Amino acid sequence: MDNFRTPHRNRRYQAYVSLLGTTQIHFRNPYIVACWSMAFPGFGHLLLNKYLRGYALVTWEMYINQKIHLNLAMVHSFNGQFQAAKEVLNPEFVMLYIPVYLFAIWDSYRTSVDLNKVYVLAERENAPFNTFSIGALEINYLDKRKPWLAALWSAAVPSMGQLYLHRIVLAVSVLIFTILIIDGSNFILSLHYLILGDLRRSSAVLDAQWLLYLPSMYLFNIYESYTNAVENNKLFNKDLKNFLLRNYQPKGRFFTIRSRVD
Repeated sequence: MDNFRTPHRNRRYQAYVSLLGTTQIHFRNPYIVACWSMAFPGFGHLLLNKYLRGYALVTWEMYINQKIHLNLAMVHSFNGQFQAAKEVLNPEFVMLYIPVYLFAIWDSYRTSVDLNKVYVLAERENAPFNTFSIGALEINYLDKRKPWLAALWSAAVPSMGQLYLHRIVLAVSVLIFTILIIDGSNFILSLHYLILGDLRRSSAVLDAQWLLYLPSMYLFNIYESYTNAVENNKLFNKDLKNFLLRNYQPKGRFFTIRSRVD
């Protein structure tokens, strides 16, 4: 149950507040979205709130990467061990990886450009949207939140920033992927030995194939939570401005209410 009732349907909406999160359309830099898809296929689509496509590409990336041992080959290449890199690669699945990787970059860029056009039209139409949703299991509402705090929680534990912003589906999926990566790479055990000063054992227990997923996943969570907190605050200001104009602007007078984003 939410607080949105309309006698007619608008062509485009800027946001939707549900029990599982807040989905919104806002302007994005297509090159940044494409770069995140380049870093990890699927991340660009997750930034665009294209969750089904994003999760499919992230799952595919991890599956095919494990099949061909791409991360391990990259580690050998970084160390100048090119022959070892060739030996660990699985030639049966290498050709499957390249087209999907390129598609993820191209599709995220194309979708970002299209959604920017949709955002311009939705901004002009300025259709009303719900700001409050309540159910038996959850409550979600549009509110202002601190971007630096969202980034800080994401830096502490991936998915906590998304929970702070009430992006439940993304938070759960990020937490699952993070647990898989941490467990597969033995990162916690390696960190334990590193704290004890045993560098040899710390390096020995690490699984490089799984470890290389971690930097992209970790930095993406910080970036995603920060940018969504900023856009969430803009959406709150926009809704408040429209509410004041509809209910408190004197008839026959025209003035502008300027919203301020913290």
